[in-house]
Amino acid sequence: MHATKPRPPSAPSSSARPGARAGRFRWAWWLLAYAALGLGLLGVVLPGLPTVPFILLSAWAAAQGSERLHAWLLAHPRFGTMIRDWHEHGAVTRRSKWLASGAMLASAALLLATAWWTGYQRWWAVAMPIACMVVVGAWLWMRPEPPPR
Repeated sequence: MHATKPRPPSAPSSSARPGARAGRFRWAWWLLAYAALGLGLLGVVLPGLPTVPFILLSAWAAAQGSERLHAWLLAHPRFGTMIRDWHEHGAVTRRSKWLASGAMLASAALLLATAWWTGYQRWWAVAMPIACMVVVGAWLWMRPEPPPR
């Protein structure tokens, strides 16, 4: 019989390290984080494209795959507070609710005006996105507001 050699201590397994969920798919989280950030930034200037959900998605994905981007988002003067309010309280500021509601209202008005102007006959194709905006708006206004600082 031969004696087995003791193994040298190894690095902790990936499941024991913080951020281990990223693992071998870290590049996918990184890609999702930057793609969502890009869409969120486009949403600042394009009516109908939401900003807040994409920024929140970017922060979540960055937490999985890019510590640097996640830290940058949390320290950002515009996005940091919003992300922390969402993570800590599931909260959305009243100002954000009004801005989102106004953007959805403007988008719905543009949809209706375009359908009327062009004589579009498929009413359901106009009603569906407006109905989605109504549902999202109702959900948004049911979210709590962050506590005073």
